[in-house]
Amino acid sequence: MPRVVLVTGCTTGGIGYALAKEFADKGCIVYASSRKIEKMADFGHPNIHKLALDVTSDQNVQDVVQEILSKEGKIDIVVNNAGAICPGPLIDNSLDDVRAIFETNTISILRIAKTVIPEMAKRKQGLIVNIGSVVGEVPTPWNGIYCASKAAVLSISQVLSMECRPLGIKVFHVAPGAVQSNIANTGAANFSLPENSLYKSYLANIMDRIYSSQGSNSMSSGVFAKRVVAKALQPNPPSGGIRIYVEEVFQETVILEEIPPL
Repeated sequence: MPRVVLVTGCTTGGIGYALAKEFADKGCIVYASSRKIEKMADFGHPNIHKLALDVTSDQNVQDVVQEILSKEGKIDIVVNNAGAICPGPLIDNSLDDVRAIFETNTISILRIAKTVIPEMAKRKQGLIVNIGSVVGEVPTPWNGIYCASKAAVLSISQVLSMECRPLGIKVFHVAPGAVQSNIANTGAANFSLPENSLYKSYLANIMDRIYSSQGSNSMSSGVFAKRVVAKALQPNPPSGGIRIYVEEVFQETVILEEIPPL
């Protein structure tokens, strides 16, 4: 019987889109979701069903999960991939933006877990895959809110794994580094420094940081998806909140960047 998979954040060109395609190619029934369904191009695969899902909405999450359960009778795997960045110096980030990032990147994982775990627990079977980031462990300047939200994702993954173990549910955390996606373009599109910013002279550095994961040496989203899906579908998938790094090498020049004096 094919496994049923829900993937969040499946906008065309992103990591979620690639994950949905890879799961489908491996014979899974996939529910690919995005806040706006029109932002997902046709997957061209009979196993993929597109759904509109706002991961920051309690009611929308409940409705979507119930829709899948009513059609399939189960959800075997959930991939929490929906995410956004909030570039810029910490003191320049508005608190409304900070709250929005944590709602999307972090709180949504708990929102979805609270909705899918009861059904998984009845079967004593299920897998939750949380897409974090290497910057959740090694933070970088000019992207602090994203780093903090992903650090919280790691902690949530580890604790959720411990608490789900007696229920028969596994949880693992993936920490991508430089993987090609559309998150940088989306973040940069609405970015500007406040008029009174103390960091006006660092605008070029900030823009470089936004796009640092999208260089020519970045891993393709397709390769990333193959590695993650292979882990998720193996007979005994990893658990214990294990951190999976999909790149062999991470560029320390980005991580260890020093900021010159103002």
